[in-house]
Amino acid sequence: MTHHLSRILLAVCLALGTGAGAWAAPAKAGPRAASVVAQPVALALAARIVKLQNNEGRSFAIVDKPHAAVSVFDAAGQLLATSPVLLGLATGDDSVPGIGDRPMRLIKPQERTTPAGRFVSAAGRNMQNDDIVWVDYQAAVSMHRVRANVKADRRLERLASPGFDDNRISYGCINIPADFYDAWVKPHLSDKVGVIYVLPDKKPIEEVFDFAKPAL
Repeated sequence: MTHHLSRILLAVCLALGTGAGAWAAPAKAGPRAASVVAQPVALALAARIVKLQNNEGRSFAIVDKPHAAVSVFDAAGQLLATSPVLLGLATGDDSVPGIGDRPMRLIKPQERTTPAGRFVSAAGRNMQNDDIVWVDYQAAVSMHRVRANVKADRRLERLASPGFDDNRISYGCINIPADFYDAWVKPHLSDKVGVIYVLPDKKPIEEVFDFAKPAL
């Protein structure tokens, strides 16, 4: 990876207008993390995934964008844990072509989407040598521990709030409470290859996952 590209990927995934020297330590989320549950659509999709062996015998995660949550499952489809997450600022199900190569200042608010679809996870590192999980490398979209270095973003407050309408803040990456990331995401999607299914905001689910027909 070139220095230019890696710098852009780091900025897109982990910052909102701050320099590399401003990174804070990974932070934990508040009380909502203990109460969020997997929604029926995620559970139904998980059952279909396992029935059709779409996960290819791997652990998997379902990112429920409409409810701003992630659920991690083992290879047999057993639900392991669910957590709130932060997502791309804009609703939408596709990444803008070439967005992973763009400077942050050229990424418009309406382009800051978390793409929907099926992705094979891959372990990665940012420029501070923190581990991340690539969701879509070309679009510079990853899962990573939430960081509260920009107070105005209120990221921890967003994660802890009882609703999910305020969980849209990132450039497209999926921000996860640090303790949940370490307990469930890293061992199942980073230390070994897993599959990540991101539910759509707008598209019909069967359009994003053709194996979900008839519609869940």
